[in-house]
Amino acid sequence: MARNGSRRAPRQGAGSGHGRDRGLEQPAPAAARTPVPVRGPERAVLVGVATGRALRTVVESHLDELAQLVDTAGGVVVARMLQERKSPDPSTFIGKGKVAELARLAEEHGAKMVVFDDDLSSSQARHLDEALPADVKVLDRAGVILDIFALRARTREAQIQVELAQLTYQMSRLTRRWAHLSRQAGGIGTRGVGETQLESDRRVIRRRIRLLSERLDEVEREREVQRKRRALLPAVALVGYTNAGKSTLFEKLTGGSTLVEDRLFATLDPRTRRAELGHGLAVAVADTVGFIRKLPHHLVASFRATLAEAALAQVVVHLVDGSHPDWPEQLAVGEEVLDSLGVDPKGCIVALNKIDRLDGTLPPAPVGRTVVAISALTGQGLDALRSAMAAAVLAQPGLEVLRFPVEGGEALQRALRDEVVVARRFSEAGIELVVRRR
Repeated sequence: MARNGSRRAPRQGAGSGHGRDRGLEQPAPAAARTPVPVRGPERAVLVGVATGRALRTVVESHLDELAQLVDTAGGVVVARMLQERKSPDPSTFIGKGKVAELARLAEEHGAKMVVFDDDLSSSQARHLDEALPADVKVLDRAGVILDIFALRARTREAQIQVELAQLTYQMSRLTRRWAHLSRQAGGIGTRGVGETQLESDRRVIRRRIRLLSERLDEVEREREVQRKRRALLPAVALVGYTNAGKSTLFEKLTGGSTLVEDRLFATLDPRTRRAELGHGLAVAVADTVGFIRKLPHHLVASFRATLAEAALAQVVVHLVDGSHPDWPEQLAVGEEVLDSLGVDPKGCIVALNKIDRLDGTLPPAPVGRTVVAISALTGQGLDALRSAMAAAVLAQPGLEVLRFPVEGGEALQRALRDEVVVARRFSEAGIELVVRRR
């Protein structure tokens, strides 16, 4: 995992500082960037702060999730520090005394990395970097998430999105790197060198951000073309907290057989496939990137093309891990992101997943939502989910039901030829076509 500080030469990647290295001056193509392997997992100390009315148990749960993130990024958690205070310390987030305690804790456990569950300001990160031993790097939650995204990005689109988010994140952290360098260099004849390099690096990053933004615009245009090609099928988007089971559900609905990893952010690259909901109704199902608490805003911005699948879908299925003790909070996190995308959370189908892990008692259903209890792994409840999805699709405006006698005739053939048929229904009374008006 990469370092945010100024005293080491970190590898390229999320949360890393480039300083004067050639990788910043002449960025390599996104596809060519691969994480530098390390010998054994990096040992980390987690830091959480309960401020105001925040419950200690809630922060402990958040640290559990942070430990999963560190594990996913290739690290191992060896200790934790949890502090209760009225508000974060503006200088070091945890205060001078706790910083000294954190340094001792890292030394005691041989940790070379401290990870804060909250996002650190550039000044807080700088002060921590200066106060802790030179071989201990400082990361925050956003930096770890970016590091994971860099590891998982496979397609050109995902790599562009991740690098754009990385550079946006790094812009706010150049100050502390070069403040440290200029302090070391300081003195007559060297004053201002750090600032000059800082401005130079900022210009390089801004140019790279502009280039990546232009490439991402091209990707969005390509995605729009693909979306228009799929317009004959109603669009359904699967959204939800990371590791809620979206990819497993995607495979079950679309008849796929791809092996799904049980890890955070196993899927970054969006996928869309055809799925049959019964009665001749087919839809285009899109699997999207997972949500998580405190998802960095620059990641949301960079992945706008991917998240647009949810904003433009006729039906959104919000998947929730019903077996997780914090599922109500995870549901709220997802609904907050959906709301920011212009999607009404109340109009989504909530799928409470992983009921096979429960003892038969289902969690209370969210009020004012269409809720279906399922197990994407075993298939339990999937027929009910398909029915709910079909009902939501057919309730969309712009659809019309055409009825024909059993024998069909010329009128039926003309409708099949000229109309966009969404679904077909057959009964003893005749034939029904659900069509979308052009």
